This record gives sequence, C-alpha cells and structure tokens, in this order.
Amino acid sequence: MMERANGASVRALVLSTLAFTLCFAAWMINGVLVTYLVNNNLFRWSSVEVGWLMGVPVLVGSVFRLPVGMLTDKFGGKWVMTIILFLTAIPMYFLSGADSYTMFLLLSFGFGIAGSSFAAGVAYTSLWFPEKKQGTALGIFGAGNIGAAITTMLAPKLLNVLTHQRNNPDGWRGLPQIYAAVLVIMGIVFFVFAGNKKPSEIKSIARRLSPLKEARVWRFGLYYFVVFGSFVALTQWLIPYYVNVYSMSIVMAGFMTTAFNLPSGITRIVGGIISDKVGARIVLYWVFGTCIVCLILLMPPRIEIRTPGQGIMSPTEGVAELVSDSVIVIRKEKSESEKTTFRLQGQTLSGKDANIRFGIHHDKEGFLLLPTTITWQEPIIKEGDEITKGQLIARGITEVYFQANKWIFTSLVFIIGIMLGMGSAAVFKHISVYYPKDIGTVGGIVGVLGGLGGFVDPILFGYLLAASGVWTSCWALLAFVSLVSLVLMRFAITRQTPGISEGISKK
Repeated sequence: MMERANGASVRALVLSTLAFTLCFAAWMINGVLVTYLVNNNLFRWSSVEVGWLMGVPVLVGSVFRLPVGMLTDKFGGKWVMTIILFLTAIPMYFLSGADSYTMFLLLSFGFGIAGSSFAAGVAYTSLWFPEKKQGTALGIFGAGNIGAAITTMLAPKLLNVLTHQRNNPDGWRGLPQIYAAVLVIMGIVFFVFAGNKKPSEIKSIARRLSPLKEARVWRFGLYYFVVFGSFVALTQWLIPYYVNVYSMSIVMAGFMTTAFNLPSGITRIVGGIISDKVGARIVLYWVFGTCIVCLILLMPPRIEIRTPGQGIMSPTEGVAELVSDSVIVIRKEKSESEKTTFRLQGQTLSGKDANIRFGIHHDKEGFLLLPTTITWQEPIIKEGDEITKGQLIARGITEVYFQANKWIFTSLVFIIGIMLGMGSAAVFKHISVYYPKDIGTVGGIVGVLGGLGGFVDPILFGYLLAASGVWTSCWALLAFVSLVSLVLMRFAITRQTPGISEGISKK
C-alpha cells in the first residue's frame, strides 16, 4: 500500500487512528448521555440547554486544534496524543458524579479536549509517510470518526445494562467511568508502543496564522463547516430527534443514528480517492447538491392537521325530523310527506369508519409515503330545530396527516451521511492542491472553522426548536448553509485564475 512505509510507519498509523477513534467516541458521548438523562427526567433541561451541552465539547475540541498542532510539531505526537488521552479521561471520570447543569457543562468543557486529537494525529501521522502517500494515510486516519458510530451504537446498550433496563436510573454514572478507563488504557498503549517524530522545520505562530489573510481559506473553512460540522452536530442531535419525533427507545435511536455516521467514516476514504481522480470541485458539487435535495425533502414535519371541509347546507326551509351521525332528514314545514334526506359523509378512502379523533394514526400506521386525507361530516343541529334555506346543517371536517415515514427519513439521512464523509475528504484535497507545503497549517485552521459547525449547529437547533416547536427546523438551517456554500463555490469558480488546469483547480 505504501512505498517506503516500514513497520514503524504502519504502527504509527494504526495507533493514531485507534486513539483518534476512541477520542472521537468520547467527544460525542453527550448526544447519547444527555438524551437519556432528559428523557428519563433525571435532569429537566430545556432544548436550548441540551444544545449547549452537545455543542460545548465540540467548541473546545475545535478551538484547541491549532495549539495542539503546534505542540505536536514541537514535542512530537507520541507525547501530545498520550497527554490528550489522559486529560480527556479525568473530566470524563468526574462526569459520573455530576449532579447539576453547571457541573455537567464545566466537565463537558474538560473532556472536549478529545476533539483536538485530530490535529495531533494529522501532524503525527503525516511525518511517517512520503508526500505522495500522505493523502492515503490521512484518509485512513480520518476514518477514525467512526468513533461516533461506536458511541451511538454501544452507549445506549451500555446504559440499558448499567441501569438494569432503567430499573436503576442512577446507573448511568457507570458509562463515563467506562469511557475514562478505555481512554487511560489507550493512553498507556500509545505511550508504550508509539514512536516519536518531530518535523525538521517548526513554523512560527505568525507563519501558521498567515493563511487567514486569504479568502480561499475561509471559503474552505465554510465548506468544512458544512460537511464536518453537520456530521458532528447530527451525530448528537439525531438521538433526541428519533426519540422525540418517532417515539423510539434510546437504543433504537442510537442504532438508527449509526446508519448515518458509520458510512461517513468509510466514504471519507472513498471521497479522497474520487477527488484524486475527478477533482475535489466536482465532488463538492455533488455533495452540496445532493444534500440540499435531501434536506428539502426532510423539511416537511410529521403533522396531523384538522381543517374545515365540505359541509351540507339545506336547500329548503323546514324542520329537522331526524338527526344522527349518518343521516339528517328535513321535513318541509306544514307538510308531512315532503322530506329531504341528507346522508353524511363518514367513510375514509380505505372504507373504515371516519368518525375518529386525532391520534389513531400513531396507534395503527403502515408505510405511508404521501400525506393522507380523511374527511367526514358532523351534524350541528338537533331534532326539532327549525331550518332556514341555505343554513349549514352539517359541518365538514378534513384531517390531513403526513407520516414522515421513519424509513424514508432514515434513508435520506443515510445519503446525507455518505455525502458529508465524501465532502470532508474533498475539502482536504482542495487544501493539498492549493497549499501542498502547508497542509498541516491550513488544515488546522480549516479544521477549527469546520469544527465550529459542530458547536454552533446543535445550539442553533435548540433555539430553533424552542422558537418554532418544530423539530424539522434543523433541516432548513442546514439546507440554507449548504446552499450558501454552493453559491460561493460557483462564484469562486467563475473568477478562478486562468492557467490552472481544470483537473485540479477546484475552488
């Protein structure tokens, strides 16, 4: 696979990828843990507070990527990665004793350092491989974001075991202790078996920050804000989404979320290969375009609406002789024989009794692709009432129901996960084309900007949910940001400098 790659190189790649995977799993723990605590009423936190708890670790991990990259260059990845693993384990362990929102938030700040392991791993791994093989090596390392899938898949099951199927709710405190123990073990393994390397040239802070002057770097940061930030945000947000919108157990919600984040790690490698062949620009076109379409399809919420339908008006004057749920008989005044019979509409399209109330769909529903409509009529008069010509004697009621089928929903989310993984690789392909000698520096800056998406999005999701009361508001936000990125990319391409080949000029 790798020319000039010896056993030490492979060992460095394996160890750094494994360490990053476990750090990523720890980084995402609040998505599962906070959802469990809130839905079991162990803590009464609002959607906004939940958004902050999910976003804060991501903020810390993102902001610390730049200084961690610098420390890795100075002291070597062996020392920095080992310290990150141990530093993450400490607040993770004390999270088991948290008994208030403030304590939970502060400890989330603490273990958020796990997210900076990406910068340490990139700087460390790239030193062990020749330049032409760095893309492949970093693609394999980047697949460590499947740590998110480890948490969404295993953490809910561990919670069930630790709480004895919720019979001992306080058993959740064992979960962060398990995570802390695994991080400590990995830290020991990394320290014992990993070699150490430092770059021949250590860049100054001014040199590292100089790319911030270029608009292109900020544009790449926006792309990464969308593809990586959305991945991180949705890895956590989808857990409460499934629980609240589809009434799933937290275990099932974790399983469904894994269908989103697991393929992303794999397709990140595929995205890098495709970007090498057809160019990062083409890949990003498809990524943003496909995501926008899927996000628009996800916007219509699961709804049940009752609205006025077609009623019945009496064409003549008279007296209501018979009024029932199925028929109304109007006898013409001063006549015993002249009667008009009105049969009330009371059948659904499937032939079932339509005299129902809200909620029946949630008890008995199959696979509904499109919105369904049920219409019926109810009398608003009583027997013996005098009726005037044109008077409404039965009001029409129409109930519109859209299921937002969970399997269709999950399929669309699955596609988005695939696209986000490929998009993350394409962004770093862009960086390698335009900044071949500063991949670590520019990649670190772009990584910070992109990681901020994982911080900002859950918080905005929480505010949008609190303001609108609609869970699907998150898809509207992501669709808007994706569209902005697509427009900016297209605008940049129309202004690209002539002379750079079409194959690699993928702004």
